[in-house]
Amino acid sequence: MSYTERTFTAQDGLDLYFRDYGDRRSKSTPVVCLAGLTRNSHDFHEQAERLSADRRVLCPDYRGRGRSAYDADWKRYQASTYLDDVRHLLAATGIHRAVFVGTSLGGLLTAGMAAAMPTVLAGAIINDVGPDLDPRGLAAIAAFMSNPLTFDDWGAAVSHLRNTRPNLPANDDASWLDFTRGTFRHCDDGKLRYDWDPNLTKAFLGAAPPPDLWPLFQALKNIPVLAVRGALSDILSADTFVRMKEALPRMNAITIDGVGHMPSLNEPDCRDAIDTLLATIDD
Repeated sequence: MSYTERTFTAQDGLDLYFRDYGDRRSKSTPVVCLAGLTRNSHDFHEQAERLSADRRVLCPDYRGRGRSAYDADWKRYQASTYLDDVRHLLAATGIHRAVFVGTSLGGLLTAGMAAAMPTVLAGAIINDVGPDLDPRGLAAIAAFMSNPLTFDDWGAAVSHLRNTRPNLPANDDASWLDFTRGTFRHCDDGKLRYDWDPNLTKAFLGAAPPPDLWPLFQALKNIPVLAVRGALSDILSADTFVRMKEALPRMNAITIDGVGHMPSLNEPDCRDAIDTLLATIDD
């Protein structure tokens, strides 16, 4: 195994899981990877393995996802709680400054950290999310989460995702299976179900409309930023992407053709851009 499985205790006593890659003594700037709303540390495995050749990489599971404990109070499934959890992760691991990779929800949290904890961010990689969220994509996420699917085997689960979400960042059988394994888990009855707390749907559907997020993203203006957009994204529009670049003149913006929400960040263009950003920060 190329990582250590670890847990830490959140501010309210919940046990939260994270993968710890690389050498903790490395002098290179560490990387912290924050996943999307229903995703977990599995999504970053390939990228984390690659980057951990010369730096430490942390990939946490949010509460209620993956191997982290589920919260007894679903109302705590909200951004302020997740930000506190990330603070405690940094304290538990002794990391005071890092590059944050944020996909979707993780990108919003990264922007939130830039506003609340500006000295912690050495740089940011924002994956397919911005300060204006396309209502079409939000509706699609709500529909996806509201349909609790069950499958007998991995083949059936893969087939379902290939048929219903063709714009995911998968282009062969192996990558489709890998994405599916980050979406479902085996339950005690032998069935495959979503790998998150079903109560997360309540929190998402019951959440208040998001506030103006532009001030959060403008808090990134003083650090190196890479922004990635899937050309077919229904969360981050092309217009918002252009406005982000105008608001953050130092931001490097790349679009991945043929992919919707969200790029895997393992695409060659993404890898090159990530390596360039990290080299700039480490120098």
